[in-house]
Amino acid sequence: MCSGLGVLANPDAVVSRPVAQLSIPVNHKFQIIREAEEALLIDFSDDPSVKIRIKGEKAPELVLELQDDERTQTFLIQVKSAQEQVATRLSKPKAMEPLTPAAYRAPVPIPPQRATKTASGENQAKPLKAPMSNLNSTAANHNATEYGFSDSLKNTIKAEEKKNQQNRIVASREPPPIPTLPPRKASFPPSTPLPPAPIPKEAVAPFQARGSSAVPNTKQDYRSEFDYMDRPTSWPESPTTNSMRQSMFSSEAGQREYLIKHRLGKKEKEYVDIQPFSFFIGTWNVNGQSPDSSLEPWLCCDPNPPDIYAVGFQELDLSTEAFFYMDSSKEQVWVEAVERNLHKKADYKKIRTIRLVGMMLVVFVKKKHKKYIKELAAEHVGTGIMGKMGNKGGVAVRFVFHNTSFCIVNCHLAAHAEDFERRNQDYRDICARMTFHLLDYPPLSIVKHDVVIWLGDLNYRLFLYDAAEVKHLIAENALKKLQEFDQLNIQRQTKRAFSDFMEGDINFIPTYKYDTKTDRWDSSGKCRIPAWCDRILWRGGNVQQLKYRSHMEMKTSDHKPVSSLFKIGVKVVDEQRQKRVFEDIVRAMDRMENDCLPSVSLSRIDFTFKDVKFRQLQKERFLIKNDGQVPCHFAFIPKPNDPNYCKPWLRAEPNEGFLEPSETLEIYLEVYVSKDSVTLLNSGQDTIYDILVLHLDRGKDYFITISGNYLSSCFGTSLETLCRIKKPVREVTNLIDLGEDSGTEKEKSVMNLLLVDGGNPEDKPLKIPKEVWILVNHLFTKSCDQEDLFQTPGLQEELQSIIDCLDTSIPESLPGCNHSVAEALLIFLEALPEPVVCYELYQRCLDSAHDSRLCKQLISQLPRAHRNVFRYLMSFLKELLKHSNNNNLTANLIATLFASLLIRPPPSMTSRQTGHERQKAINFILGFLMSADED
Repeated sequence: MCSGLGVLANPDAVVSRPVAQLSIPVNHKFQIIREAEEALLIDFSDDPSVKIRIKGEKAPELVLELQDDERTQTFLIQVKSAQEQVATRLSKPKAMEPLTPAAYRAPVPIPPQRATKTASGENQAKPLKAPMSNLNSTAANHNATEYGFSDSLKNTIKAEEKKNQQNRIVASREPPPIPTLPPRKASFPPSTPLPPAPIPKEAVAPFQARGSSAVPNTKQDYRSEFDYMDRPTSWPESPTTNSMRQSMFSSEAGQREYLIKHRLGKKEKEYVDIQPFSFFIGTWNVNGQSPDSSLEPWLCCDPNPPDIYAVGFQELDLSTEAFFYMDSSKEQVWVEAVERNLHKKADYKKIRTIRLVGMMLVVFVKKKHKKYIKELAAEHVGTGIMGKMGNKGGVAVRFVFHNTSFCIVNCHLAAHAEDFERRNQDYRDICARMTFHLLDYPPLSIVKHDVVIWLGDLNYRLFLYDAAEVKHLIAENALKKLQEFDQLNIQRQTKRAFSDFMEGDINFIPTYKYDTKTDRWDSSGKCRIPAWCDRILWRGGNVQQLKYRSHMEMKTSDHKPVSSLFKIGVKVVDEQRQKRVFEDIVRAMDRMENDCLPSVSLSRIDFTFKDVKFRQLQKERFLIKNDGQVPCHFAFIPKPNDPNYCKPWLRAEPNEGFLEPSETLEIYLEVYVSKDSVTLLNSGQDTIYDILVLHLDRGKDYFITISGNYLSSCFGTSLETLCRIKKPVREVTNLIDLGEDSGTEKEKSVMNLLLVDGGNPEDKPLKIPKEVWILVNHLFTKSCDQEDLFQTPGLQEELQSIIDCLDTSIPESLPGCNHSVAEALLIFLEALPEPVVCYELYQRCLDSAHDSRLCKQLISQLPRAHRNVFRYLMSFLKELLKHSNNNNLTANLIATLFASLLIRPPPSMTSRQTGHERQKAINFILGFLMSADED
């Protein structure tokens, strides 16, 4: 016997699946670890918090985020007491017998949990968990096979993937993903979703699949502006364990409750009334400045106080360190300035603040409305290069006010007049990766809200490049004429971005760019062309924009703030009518459940994905139809002994949902090979094959087969293996066929440059992988003076072309712009199964960071391929610093970016890399960048 601990899971920390209440065995294998989360991604809350990781002998690992208060301390004390009691009982010698949980007696006090993650480094506590056993040493990994692949590599990759999921670090910037498709019929209450995308009639017909047989439907070429053939490394919903989600539906009571809530949400028109409320939305790029005057002309420009304020800032902090998610003292200064200058005719309560580097969003509501705010959550997405720089991206707050769901997004998109395509890419990236995790509902994307308000420095400029002409049109008040050249308007009209958003008439002059502290247009040497960079858009029903204006009297920044006043119809519940509808639903379900079992049909059950490539998304779809008499719940579930419902390169969207009788839902199957799955596929330890189990509550299981062929890549292949391959990697079978070299004379001339000295040319390994040399040589010869190199993301189409080029040929030059080649180099380094500084030397690397002699000694002990690549990269980066006046690079910026790629903590580390450890890694790289040139 052992005690039971009742806990509520935090879905944000467990990454995806909500849970009602779990009873976790407290036995000799139960561990509870209190740890603090460092401030890496800034997402401050009003209260300090601690993270609790709970591991049970037979229960899923949970990561909870709790307020650091008296109730939390009581909670921890009671848990430790339970552990001690169990340990005492277990210490008595007795015959071996299975441990079973005792019956649940009384609830343990549960500290309040947070709806979203916070980052706080104040609550430091020593871990109580015993260190995990280390994986095989790096040296052993290197010697496991002559091709550089280790037998334990699969376990290593899984450990790293699990660690990344738990840490919830912003995903590395992989290609801009496909945002969640325009919403279909929602499987969650209480809000009515936006109108679903229509399903072509011809796609609904072929429903002949029942059980194990199916007739494929005619493939429909459905695409929207969001339909972009790429995905980020960590999808908004990684395939995670369904054990938590299953626990919600493990009893008939749980299934019934969720089904009732689902049907109640669909009938909300019968018990809600539309009532108007006022929303003030403001945005301002403050150019790194601190508030130097009252904000009342901006925030209090209307006679009546709004019901809700949402105020967004950009460029709160312009320091180099802030680009890598470091702390900023300016957050609190601006929050306090806003709070002081809210409308004096009402009392307000701050409900949420979220910041990512220079982007911040703060939301206030009238105190009398606070009790009607529920399901509050916040998220952020960085779209800077590799996702490691948060100087561009978006932050968002979502909530339900009465019975209407709102999502407010504040963004800062890519700069430079000609880079409108990068801005479109950033928009798609934010739409795809911004996912909110709530306890009671499936993950919510931006579009799955009744009302979405999007504000910020969108950075769209004018397709006019003569500043004098633009200023002349402004002086003539020919704003309508000027707006014909507005990039955002054109992108919306051509459905390349924001096509389903609305914007009011712009009757104010451009808000960018001014000389700071003045109303004069930019008089600097760059003489920026005026533009409407700062915008406010919306989508959804019952929204009326009353005012849309700029505030010229505010002169702190080189931008002028913008505001909009909305009157929004909000669904307010009539409790008596809701009760009657609820009772009707319960009675109807009682009658149906007694007579019928659920049943569905699938339009397809076999899928083949051809020529799957690294970082290139492929997707197929099928239709699921409820052909039974009762509502049903379906979900993809793990197979026996599998923690996930699918392999890491596969995803189903949605992976669970509700269906009314005769209702049809479209499910997409997406295959995407990221850095977390590429190595096993390259080495042949994994293949594109999986079987999905679609489970029907109170019904049977349906099996869906996924198959395909994978095209190997140099990305995700070890340095040692690449040094042995003298032809394009795509010509090698599973990276094992390293036979006689074949190639053109030009290709052989490149190889001769890279061969080590001495020996038979056919047996010589390359000094460094040819792919590293091609990437670095391109940047060295063409990009040393490129402005904002390694600070501006590449274009995703170009990145894919570069990857294909390196995998299929030995090119003399690479396609794409310099920024795309630079990001390709970073992606290559990030995907290496073993970093340039090997895992086994990680701790020695940190320990020697203070001594340049020890640093050089450590590098000399690296395996030959790793040593050569490190020295080659350092020589290249030092050359870049000689051109810093043109490329805007600094030693600290380069060291911070490359340290995270070259010096990675081993997956076996039980704790997350601390800020102090990260600084040591940066110092290690800085020592080489600042040292004198050597022969």
